[in-house]
Amino acid sequence: MIKIAHISDTHITPESAFKGYPYDLIVNEINTTDFDFVIHTGDVTNQGLREEYEHANYALKKIQKPLIVLPGNHDSRNVGYELFEKYVGPLYGVYERKDLVVIWLDSTIPDLSDGRVGGYKFKWLKEKLEEYSSKKFKIVAAHHHLVPLPDTGRERNVLFNAGDVLDLLLKHDVNLYVCGHKHVPNVYKIEHLIVANAGCTSCRKTRKGDVNSYNIIKVYEDGKVKVTIKKVTGDKVSRDFKIPKQRIFIPKGERLFRIIQISESNVSDRIYFRKRVLENAIKAINERYKPDLVVHCGDIVDYGIERYYERALEFYEKIKAEKIIIPGHNDITYLGYDLFKEYFGEPQIMEVGNHFVFIPIMTAQYETPIGVLGRIGQRVLTTLLEEYMEKFTTVVMHHNVIPIPRSRELGFLEDGGNVLKILASHAADLVLTGHGGNAVGIKVENTPIINAGSISWELHRNPFGNSFNLIDIYPSMVVAFEVQATWGSRKLLGMWKIKTEVPWKN
Repeated sequence: MIKIAHISDTHITPESAFKGYPYDLIVNEINTTDFDFVIHTGDVTNQGLREEYEHANYALKKIQKPLIVLPGNHDSRNVGYELFEKYVGPLYGVYERKDLVVIWLDSTIPDLSDGRVGGYKFKWLKEKLEEYSSKKFKIVAAHHHLVPLPDTGRERNVLFNAGDVLDLLLKHDVNLYVCGHKHVPNVYKIEHLIVANAGCTSCRKTRKGDVNSYNIIKVYEDGKVKVTIKKVTGDKVSRDFKIPKQRIFIPKGERLFRIIQISESNVSDRIYFRKRVLENAIKAINERYKPDLVVHCGDIVDYGIERYYERALEFYEKIKAEKIIIPGHNDITYLGYDLFKEYFGEPQIMEVGNHFVFIPIMTAQYETPIGVLGRIGQRVLTTLLEEYMEKFTTVVMHHNVIPIPRSRELGFLEDGGNVLKILASHAADLVLTGHGGNAVGIKVENTPIINAGSISWELHRNPFGNSFNLIDIYPSMVVAFEVQATWGSRKLLGMWKIKTEVPWKN
């Protein structure tokens, strides 16, 4: 067993922002416990100033264990990244211990709170993951978070290319990603990857009246992992994980339900709208796939004007199946807020048979790609998930809550962290989103989250081309394919076991 102390966001300064007592308390606990090494995931200092680095150099030497330290956005202020190398250590590197490897890197952008692992850093990370692919347990450490976090106020500062980084980690079977930055301790399981955010170790800026904390990570030889959030008050919250072996799942039983998921048709008279592609896709949906329900996750039109809505209605009236259509941010520009309701109606909760319920959630806002559910909306979502917990619940929204590959993460929900937490903690059976121009399917905790690419808009981010998603639900599994809208070729997005016993299994 290997035992790791994960600290972050010490914000060391000779002034009052630094809380020396919690720092010394946690360091003493680390020194007197059987930790094998320590990872500090950044924001060692508060402003990246020389006097802070001098103080930090002294404070870090109090830790009497092997220590990995990487820079945070505060460390890179005022050209502090050069001082970091002088007073703390290298900005990126590799640490090996037995059959475990830690690859750490600098995710900061000078003088910005935002993060990025792009260009040569991304290439370096990929090369190191390939070099150490034989290691049984792989850890990647950076300062910035990969997915939105709860209780952080307005969601921001996620890695600009978080979708690409997450995709890289999953493809290279990374077991653990550790980070800090938001001063909120949190642990998620994303597919087979554990994402552990540390709270702040010794800064006064805690969230929601919380106290300072650090994470304890135990890696066992049999593949089990235990992550404990340890607060200076002595309170603990622990989670146990088992790293699964790669397996091939085969759906069992008769298919129960079929969904076609569409997004970003962006109907218009502009050259970027591919009319023939949309017509071809609708024909295939009607004649070949014959779904039980078609879900459109927003951006039906390119601009919210009547001429475009008239054209869009002509297209989507041709779909024979039942439909749920929700507005995207393009749909409610100009007069679109009123026109959407006039042409497509107000999205309503849809119950299908005795077992399926679809919950549309409105996130689009006037004249901005950034969405928000809001505190009242969060309560409504929570209430609905609790009300329909005995059924197979699918939440439908426009904005993505997981990062999308090949997309700069600027269109997150403002309150995406809280929304994701609600979806995961209430174990929604399925979440369908449609923002970002690329298709991806990822399971967060027990909830598969599937984003649709663009069905007929030329300005997309998908190497597979314009597409829509085919989602089949079986008694024990959800299977999702991306379907190329022109040629009909398929690509598997994911296969996920259903979380619990459901009525049709009894």
